[in-house]
Amino acid sequence: MLFPRRCSQCLISVTNRHAVVQRSCSTIQGEVRVRFAPSPTGFLHLGGLRTALYNYIFAKKYGGSFVLRLEDTDQSRLVPGAAESIEDMLEWAGVPPDESPRRGGLFGPYLQSWRLDLYTQAAQQLVESGNAYYCFCSSQRLELLKKEALRSGQTPSSYRSETNWIRDVPHVIRFRLETGVEPFQDMIFGWNHHDVAQVEGDPVVIKADGYPTYHLANIVDDHYMKISHVLRGSEWLISTSKHLLMYRALGWEPPTFGHLPLLMNKDGSKLSKRQGDIFIQSFQRDGVLPEALLDITTNCGSGFSTHRMGRRINELISEFSPSKITTHSALLDLEKLPEFNRIHLQHRIENEEQCRSLIRDLQGQIQQTFTTDIQDDGVIQEHYIKRVLQLRKGHISSLKELLTPVYSYLWVRPSFSSQQVAALTSEAQHIGSLVLKLVSERGEELALDQLSKDLKTLAKQTKITKHRELMKLLRLALSGLQQGPSVAEMMVCLGPAEIYHRFQNLLRVCESS
Repeated sequence: MLFPRRCSQCLISVTNRHAVVQRSCSTIQGEVRVRFAPSPTGFLHLGGLRTALYNYIFAKKYGGSFVLRLEDTDQSRLVPGAAESIEDMLEWAGVPPDESPRRGGLFGPYLQSWRLDLYTQAAQQLVESGNAYYCFCSSQRLELLKKEALRSGQTPSSYRSETNWIRDVPHVIRFRLETGVEPFQDMIFGWNHHDVAQVEGDPVVIKADGYPTYHLANIVDDHYMKISHVLRGSEWLISTSKHLLMYRALGWEPPTFGHLPLLMNKDGSKLSKRQGDIFIQSFQRDGVLPEALLDITTNCGSGFSTHRMGRRINELISEFSPSKITTHSALLDLEKLPEFNRIHLQHRIENEEQCRSLIRDLQGQIQQTFTTDIQDDGVIQEHYIKRVLQLRKGHISSLKELLTPVYSYLWVRPSFSSQQVAALTSEAQHIGSLVLKLVSERGEELALDQLSKDLKTLAKQTKITKHRELMKLLRLALSGLQQGPSVAEMMVCLGPAEIYHRFQNLLRVCESS
C-alpha cells in the first residue's frame, strides 16, 4: 500500500507491501485534526480528561482542530445524561472541543449512532472484497469451536464459519485477519508489530443488532472526519495492527498513531473508575479548580519542557513537545492536589476579572451556608470579600475552606462567655477600650505591618496582662477561636466597622459579669 508523503523530514513513502513506514515526526506538517472519542457508558474521569487534554494541547500547539466524538454504539450500556455531561466537563475544564455533538462542525454528525450508514457501507465493501464475511454461529457454538481450537493447539482464527448472506437469520460480520502485518512506528512507543492473526480470532465489525464494534467504527469515523493524528491510551496499542489491516483493506491512508502511557495511582496501581473520586464532577463539586487538574495530570507525566507547579493552559501549550512524551506510566499523587489548587487559586485571586468571579461565587456560598446567622450584610459585600481573599491567598487551597468553622468568624460574629474572658485576664474591659481607641485613630484603612506594631505598643499599656494572654483575648473577641491567622490579619480582614461591633460585644460581656 502506498502511504503518501506527509513530512519530507521523516515520513517515507513506500510501495513495497512489507516495507516499514516511519511515522514518528518531530515537525508536524499539514492540517492537524485530533479527536477525543469517549463512550457515554459512564461519566468523564481523570484518565479520560488527561487523554482529552493531550489531544487539545496537540491541536492548539500546531494550529489544528480538537474534535469530540461520542462512541455510543454500545446501546445496552449507555448511561442517561453521560453524553451531555462529558461535553459539560470538557468545557468546565477549559479544553472545549472545536467540533462536537453540541457545537456541530463540517464532519458531523458527531454521535456514532447517527452514522450507521457509513459503517454498513464500509462493512459491505469489506465483504465484497473478500476481507470480511457473514458469520451465523451462535455464541454457544463459537465457544465450543474456540475450546476445540485451543485443545488442538491452533489459534482461534482457524474456526471461521462463513457463508453467503441468509435473509432474516441473525448474524454478524467478521473481518478476516491475515498474517503478515506491517510494522508501524508509533509516535511514542516507536516500532510495533503485533501479528494479531496468530493470537486471536477474526473480530466482529458489525454486531447482530446492526451496530458496529469499536474496531470498525473508529477507523471509519477517523477517515471521514479527516483525523490526522490519533492520540489515545496505550491499552489500544496492541489493537493498532488490526486497525491498520482494516485501513489497508479499505484502501485508506491511516492517521499517525501515538499511544499515551497510562495514568496510574502513585503506588503503580491502576486508576479505577470504582474509586469514585476520580470523576471530574466530583472534583468540581469539591471546589477543585480546573487549572489545578490540568496542571497535576501533566505534571506527573511527560511531554513538557518543565515540570514546575502552577502552569496554566497557555503555558502547557507553549511548553509541549510530542517528542518529550515517554513510555513510562504517569504516577498521579492526588495528595498533592490541594497544593496545586492553592497555587492556582492564588493566580485567580491576583487576576482582577477572575477575582470578581470568585467573589460572586463565594457570596452565594456564604449566604447558603450561614443564612440567618449573618448579623451584618457588610460581610457579603464585594470589597469585604475581596479583602479576605487578598489576605488569605497562598494560605487556602479552596474557597470551601472559607466556609469551614475555622473561618466562620469572617461571616458570623462569635459568642463567648464572661468565664472565658475572666480565665484570660481581669483587664479585659480596659483592653477592649484600648483596641477601640486604636481602631478609631487608624481610620478606615488598616495596614498589616502597622497594626502589628500597634498591638505590641498596646500590650505595654496593660498592667498585669502578659502579651500571650492579651493575644488570646483579642483572638477570642474577634473569632471565638484559640487558633487561626494572626490577630493583626484577623483585624485587617474584618475591617474597622466589624472590629468595633466585636469589641463592643466584649465590653458588654465584661459589664454583665
